[in-house]
Amino acid sequence: MSLPQSNISSHGEVPRSPSVFRVDLFCLGKVDAEVILTVQLNLTLHPNNFTVLNFKQRRMCYKSKTFSEQFTLSYADTLDGYESVNMTPTTSTQVFYISVGVCCAVIFLVAIILAMLHLHSMKRMELEDSVSDSSSSQGLSQPSTQTTQYLRADTPNNAAPVTSYPSLRIEKNDLRSVTLLEAKAKVKDIAISRERVTLRDVLQEGTFGRIFHGVLVDEKDPSKEKQVFVKTVKDHASEIQVTMMLTESCKLRGLHHRNLLPISHVCTEDGEKPMVLLPYMNWGNLKLFLRQCKLAEANNPQAISQQDLVHMAIQMACGMSYLARREVVHKDLAARNCVIDDGLQVKITDNALARDLFPMDYHCLGDNENRPVRWMALESLLHSDFSSASDVWSFGVTLWELMTLGQIPYVDIDPFEMAAYLKDGYRIAQPINCPDELFAVMACCWALDPEERPKFQQLVQCLTEFHSALGAYV
Repeated sequence: MSLPQSNISSHGEVPRSPSVFRVDLFCLGKVDAEVILTVQLNLTLHPNNFTVLNFKQRRMCYKSKTFSEQFTLSYADTLDGYESVNMTPTTSTQVFYISVGVCCAVIFLVAIILAMLHLHSMKRMELEDSVSDSSSSQGLSQPSTQTTQYLRADTPNNAAPVTSYPSLRIEKNDLRSVTLLEAKAKVKDIAISRERVTLRDVLQEGTFGRIFHGVLVDEKDPSKEKQVFVKTVKDHASEIQVTMMLTESCKLRGLHHRNLLPISHVCTEDGEKPMVLLPYMNWGNLKLFLRQCKLAEANNPQAISQQDLVHMAIQMACGMSYLARREVVHKDLAARNCVIDDGLQVKITDNALARDLFPMDYHCLGDNENRPVRWMALESLLHSDFSSASDVWSFGVTLWELMTLGQIPYVDIDPFEMAAYLKDGYRIAQPINCPDELFAVMACCWALDPEERPKFQQLVQCLTEFHSALGAYV
C-alpha cells in the first residue's frame, strides 16, 4: 500500500464550524494482504492541554486490483472534538460488501415468501383436517348402518307402488338420434286432450320455451280443476328443441317421492306444439325464489332464516337419496331445477328447458353441447363420467346456492378453465354468515376422488342433526 494522502493541514487553527477532512488510501495491487491503518490526529489547545485522536481501520488489498478509499473525518465544535468517522463507498471493497448485503436481502425475501407459502399450506391442511374431522363426527366417513329418528330419504310420501312405466333416460350420444315421433311414443300413455288445459300467466320465458301457470280440468268431473305447471315451446322452436323438451321431461317419470316432481301429463296432438304438465308449486322456481328473498325487505313474508335454508337442503338430499337408491343419475342438480311452495316444501324437477330459461348457467366448451359447467364434478367435465357421486358434487354447489340466496358459483372463473381450476384444488369460498360446520359439508361433496364423497343418506343425517342444533338455539 502506498502512503496515505490527506487534505488535512499539518498546522493551523481548530475550525470553529463543522469541517470535513479526507484521507485517501491506495492499494498497489501487487500482493493479497490485510493492512491495519492508524490515522493519528494531534489537537493542541495550549501548551499544557493537547489531545491525541487515533482512528484504526482494517483494509484488504488484493493482487491485480488497484483501488482507493476515502477515510473521511468530520469535526464539530463539541467538548470531545471529533465526533464521527465514516467510510465513503468509493472502493471495490464496499462494492463487495454491498453485493453481499443485496444477496442477504434477496435471501431474506425468499425466506419470507417460502414462510408465507408454508403457512398457506398449513392452513389448507388444517381446513382439510377439519373437513375430515367434521365428516367423521357427523357420520360422513362411513356409511351409516343405524336408523335415524329424522327424515328418511327412502320413504315415499305415500305407500303407492312405483308404476311400471320406465323412466326415459337418454344418454348424450343417443339424444340427437331420437326422433320426435319416438319421443311422443314414449309418453303416449300419459297423453291427454289439449281441451282439458287452460293456460293462464307466463311464469318464465326464454328464447324458444315458456312455462305457464295452467289449470287442468278433471276428465270425469269438469267442475274439478287442478293447478299445474305447463312447459311448452314457441312456434319457431325447432324439432330438435321440441324433442329435447319431451325427452328431458321424462327423466323423473315413474318415480314417486315427496321431494320429486315428475311430469303428470303431456299434450302431443298433431299440429300443435307439445305441452308438458307438472303439479303446481305456488312459489315456483327455487332459484328465482332465493333471489327474491335476497332482494326482499326485512318485513317481507318471503324472508327466510338459515334454519329454513338447511331444511330445504335436507329435502333435496332426501329426494336425491331416493334417486341414488333407484340408480337414477340426475346430471343437472341445481336450484334452477327445483321448485318450492308456500310451506317451504322443495321438490326436484327435471332440467327440461333449463338451458333456455337460465342461459347464464350453461356453457358450450366447443362441442356444441351446453353443460352446467359450474355445477359439474371434475370427472364429469373431463370424461363425461356421471354417477351418484357426481350428483353429490352438484348437491354441494346447490347447498352453496342456498346459503348465498341464488348467487352464481365460480362467477369469476372462465368456464374453459374450470377443470384446471378444480384439478388444482381450488373451490368456491365459504359464504358470508355460513357456519363452519355447514361449509365442511359442502367441502366433503367436492372431494376429487368420487369414493371419498359422502352418500346422500349420510348427508341427510348430517344436515338433519345440524338443523336440530340450530333449532336448539332459537
